Amino acid sequence: MIRSESTGSAAIIIPARYASVRFPAKPLHLIRGADGQQKPLIQHSFEAALRVSTADNVYVATDDERIANVVREFGGKVIMTPNSCANGTERIAACLDAVPNADLLVNFQGDALLTPPHAVAAMVSWMQDHGDADAATVAVPCSPETYRHLVEDAAAGRVGGTTVVTDDAGRALYFSKRILPYLAPDAMPSAERPVLLHLGLYAYRRTALEAYVASGPCDLEQIEGLEQLRFLVRGVPMHVVKVAPPNWDMVEVNNPEDVPIVEAILTRRAQEEQIND
Repeated sequence: MIRSESTGSAAIIIPARYASVRFPAKPLHLIRGADGQQKPLIQHSFEAALRVSTADNVYVATDDERIANVVREFGGKVIMTPNSCANGTERIAACLDAVPNADLLVNFQGDALLTPPHAVAAMVSWMQDHGDADAATVAVPCSPETYRHLVEDAAAGRVGGTTVVTDDAGRALYFSKRILPYLAPDAMPSAERPVLLHLGLYAYRRTALEAYVASGPCDLEQIEGLEQLRFLVRGVPMHVVKVAPPNWDMVEVNNPEDVPIVEAILTRRAQEEQIND
C-alpha cells in the first residue's frame, strides 16, 4: 500500500469486466511483451500497478470467474463484486468492505498497461496533501504522435482516448471522448494550446464513493460513456493532477486495433531502458 502517517493508506484496485461492446473478453486478450512472451492484458496491467512505489496491495475487482481464475493463476489478489455494477467506479465502491483500512481507493484501469507509476504516486500524494478533496484524476499533455493517434481514431469512428479541460484551479470542467479543446485541422497541441489526455486513474475518498453509488447514474455519463461525469454533474469537484508525459506514447487498449500499437511501444520502451542502463 501507499502509506501516509496522516491519512492512512491507499488501495490500488483494477476493475475488470468480461463483456465489452468494442472489445469482448478484453482483459483476457493476450498481449506480447518486450520479451516476446504473451500475457493476458489484465496481467500486464496488474504488473504495471505493482510498479507504483510501495504498492504492495493491488487487487483486481471483477464479477467474472474467468477473469478471477486467470488473476489467481498469476498470483494476483481478487475481490469479487456484483454483476450489477454499472461501471468501474461502482465496482471500486463495491470493494469498500474488502479493504476497510484504506482511506483512499485508487482506480487503475485494466486497459491502461502503459500507465507510468509516477502518475499514480503524484495523484495519491496530492490527495493525501488535500484532505478536503473528494476525488482526483490525472492528465498528461498530448505529444504530437499521441494527438495524431486520437485524430486518426476519431476519423475512423473509433474511440482513441479521453480528453479533459480544467479551470484555473485545476478542477475538471468536462471530460469527453472527443478531442477537447477544438484545434484547427492544421494545428498541433503546444504549450499555448494544450490538449490534455486523461489517464484512466482516479483516487476517491470512501464517502465520495458511497455518495456516487447512492446518487445513481446521470444523463451525461451515459451519453459520453464516461463514469467520472457523474461527479461533475452532482457538483463534486474532481481535481486533475497534471504530470509530465512518460517517454512513451500513452495508448490504451480500447480497440483490437490498439494491440499491435501497444506491443510496439512495449518493445521500444524496453530497448530504450536497456540503452539508458
